[in-house]
Amino acid sequence: MNFLAHTLEELHEKLVNKELTAVELMESVYANIEETDERVGAFLTLNKEEALAAAREADEQGIDPDNVLSGLPVGIKDNISTKGIRTTAASKILEEFVPVYDATVVEKLKQAGMISVGKLNLDEFAMGGSTENSALKVTRNPWDLSKVPGGSSGGSAAAVAAGQIPVSLGSDTGGSIRQPASFTGLVGMKPTYGRVSRYGLIAFGSSLDQIGPFTRTVKDNALVLNVISGTDDRDGTSYRGDTPDFTEGIEEGVKGLRIGVPKEYFHEDAKETAIVESVRAALELYKEMGAEIVEVSLPHSKYGIPAYYIIASSEASSNLQRFDGIRYGYRSENIGSLEDIYVKSRSEGFGLEVKRRIMLGTFSLSSGFYDAHFKKAAQARTLIRQDFEKTFEDVDVLVAPTTTSTAFEIGGKIDDPLAMYMADVLTVPVNLAGVPSLSIPCGFSEDMPIGMQIIGKHFDEQTIYRTAYAYEKATDHHEKKPSFKGGE
Repeated sequence: MNFLAHTLEELHEKLVNKELTAVELMESVYANIEETDERVGAFLTLNKEEALAAAREADEQGIDPDNVLSGLPVGIKDNISTKGIRTTAASKILEEFVPVYDATVVEKLKQAGMISVGKLNLDEFAMGGSTENSALKVTRNPWDLSKVPGGSSGGSAAAVAAGQIPVSLGSDTGGSIRQPASFTGLVGMKPTYGRVSRYGLIAFGSSLDQIGPFTRTVKDNALVLNVISGTDDRDGTSYRGDTPDFTEGIEEGVKGLRIGVPKEYFHEDAKETAIVESVRAALELYKEMGAEIVEVSLPHSKYGIPAYYIIASSEASSNLQRFDGIRYGYRSENIGSLEDIYVKSRSEGFGLEVKRRIMLGTFSLSSGFYDAHFKKAAQARTLIRQDFEKTFEDVDVLVAPTTTSTAFEIGGKIDDPLAMYMADVLTVPVNLAGVPSLSIPCGFSEDMPIGMQIIGKHFDEQTIYRTAYAYEKATDHHEKKPSFKGGE
């Protein structure tokens, strides 16, 4: 079975009707991976023995007809802690690390009956936009194997896009779910900050990180977010309010909705014409379906990239201090003193991009530079958040391109950090503001997927899903399948 042709609800129905057993489903997962992953490179660690045992147990107990995720496979980004399964953050410094506990999201998936297939590749410590910064392997885009799948959650996106699994989890600090979703033709959700517990997520930017799902369809995505959301006392930033059913009202359509179009996101001279045209066409379709289209302004978005990279790098500098060669992880063998343990272990264990961000963050926080850099970035962040809050007084959602280009060639930007950073220009304001955003496919350019992001008010993922579902039902972009062309 290839998962490119089945929704989660369809798979659930097959399991309940005994057209398929959980073991057969799991065996087909690993057959898919064996057939395609040598070319795609999505997985770092497989969990085959434990997964098949869990599938057998699910068959013996019987599939719960009221639990749509029971017995279904899921892949986990390798910066999310999994008890007894290697968790590397795609870094040499954690290459042999095996956690003794599950992240909250993993616990919740298990409670829902989902079965973890294995761990998925990423840019090291989630720092990058192409999955080329992994210390362990390069992941390729199933639509064109010569191109990147995006990052940092490139493995999570590639595995679903390739049909290896029906759903995966990623994390989004500055676009790391939405950009890979855009590059691989998937639905990818960055929930409101605090909606999903970060307990067990290896921290990069603690005030920015959020875990979210990759799926092929909008409703599948909402079903998974239902399970992983909720209050967690182990995460001090966890939202204390109620968690709605994100599928409720999903079929209501967009008639009467006010859709904002931020003019700063549509500078046609700075983007691929096909991307702007595809999103404009989507807006016309929304108009035909009864939505009101309103041009709006987010004037401080232009400060998003500098503010984001100062804040994210500063938080990374602080978070990554724990990897010191003393307690766990990689330790250099060529040491002669305590200082050598710290310096050489970190120098040898961290990759170039991680070291670059640690240096940038340490500098931004240092005495004499804090006010000039970090404090100003934090002030810019407040202005960006206020822009969103003011705009959402007049509109229900915002619609804009997810990225400034389609997937680029492997090696195309890796030696130009500034170009790689600027690729996040349309996604980082959302993280700085803490609002939710979903990327969905809205067209193609030279056979490569184009993504459109739908941005919502704080804790209003329901309206985002409703808006996305209406578009998905009126189009067929999500039904197209990758060609696996190109490559070496």
